[in-house]
Amino acid sequence: MLRRQVRRLDLEPADRAVLAGLSRLLPRVRWAAFFVTPATLLGWHRSLIARRWTYPTRRPGRPGVTTEVRELVLRLARENPTWGCRRIQGGLAVLGYRLAPSAMWTILTTAGAGPAP
Repeated sequence: MLRRQVRRLDLEPADRAVLAGLSRLLPRVRWAAFFVTPATLLGWHRSLIARRWTYPTRRPGRPGVTTEVRELVLRLARENPTWGCRRIQGGLAVLGYRLAPSAMWTILTTAGAGPAP
């Protein structure tokens, strides 16, 4: 019953890193001073080392369209109301921006601009 009344500690990742680092300084016979089991300490240490030596993960898929290009698409559509997605794509290609017509269609429909007549 007493075990149910005592609240479990919520340790932050920084606290876990400090405890794992301190455990490396103490001999194993002195690990009884910690309030967690030796297996938990070793697990924290393993994850700390793994996080240090793994490369950051990248999100899968294409990178998003930058805000600058999005504003340029909307400006071209606003200034040239008869242009469609393919024509805007051609205008951007002349300026050096490579963008698919479907991406332009998504930008225009999200902004509320309807299709060109």
